[in-house]
Order: sequence, then C-alpha cells, then structure tokens
Amino acid sequence: MENEPLIDGALKNKLTALYQAGDRHYHDLAHVEAMLALAEECRRLLHDPSAVEAAIWFHDAVYDSRAKDNEAKSAALAEQKLSGRISSERLSRIVAMIDATATHQLPRLDDEKATSDAALFLDMDLAILGAEPGAFDAYEKAVRREYGWVEEPMWRAGRAAVLKSFLARPHIYHTAAFRQRFEAQARQNMEHSLAALEG
Repeated sequence: MENEPLIDGALKNKLTALYQAGDRHYHDLAHVEAMLALAEECRRLLHDPSAVEAAIWFHDAVYDSRAKDNEAKSAALAEQKLSGRISSERLSRIVAMIDATATHQLPRLDDEKATSDAALFLDMDLAILGAEPGAFDAYEKAVRREYGWVEEPMWRAGRAAVLKSFLARPHIYHTAAFRQRFEAQARQNMEHSLAALEG
C-alpha cells in the first residue's frame, strides 16, 4: 500500500495543466520532473516514496508570484484531492512537507522516517541552487520572469535578502547526501548572484 502511486492518471493530468500555465517560467512541469528524477535516484533512502512523489506533484500546484500563501493553498489542494484515499497520518505528512517549502525549515514530525523523507524532499526542491553555473543562471532568469511585475530595485533588494538568508544557514541542505553533492556549488552560485545583485 505504501508504494502504490497516489497520483493516478486523471490527477496527473489536472496537475500537469496547472504547471503548464503561461505565467510559469521556473515553477513549471520541468521543475516537477527534475524533482521526480531526484526522488527516483534517492528511492532507496526514502521510507514512503509515494508520499514524497505526491508532495512533489502538489508542492507548487498553486503558484502566483503576487501571493504569499501559495504553499498553504497547494497543501490544501493536496488535502482536498487525496482525502479519503489514504490514511490521515500519511496525508498529514504530505501536507507538512508541502507547507515546509514556504521556509525550507524541517517540519516538526513525530516520526523519524517521515522527518528523513521531508528532509530529502526539501533538498530536492533546492537542488537547482547547486546546479552547474549555466543551469543556475537560467533558473535565476526564469524566476525573474515570474516576478516580471516587480521593479528592478525592489527585485534586487528582495532577491538579495532571500540569498543572504540561505547563505547565513549553517547548511543549505538538510541531508548528508545533498550536502556532499550540491552544498559547495550552491554557495558559490548564490555568492556570485548576490555580488551581481548588489554590484
């Protein structure tokens, strides 16, 4: 039961349509697919791969760059669509993972396995920060397009604040596997981006 896919064909089609909206340039289907590929690579580390897959599909389902409650709305959508199909414990773990993408701090879960899955899920979401510089630059440009309505000085200040908050953390990634693979490059990418924003 724990390994049955929670996202059936009909649900996948509905979510795919949301991710294909014209105002998405980074938070789109390609981002979901990149995370699903990482989840597949990390499968042996995951305790409930289907729950993580569901969290990936729903985590940016609602995305409006002018709104402050996208994560909460995406979590509510997951709750609505998955309710009655899985146990309430599993559903609450999926909801907690999605909610946690608002801050990228580990959610408080009373289960070590669920916490471990949440850590991997959050790290997958931030893997792009540690991509090679060309891919990181393309990501930054795509996010800027999503915030095209923000004037340049405001954008620079806001984006710089986001990058500084990540760089101030002892670790950007929660898990050893992702730190080893992405941490050094992520810091380099973000420091380079920050210098350009403040330059």
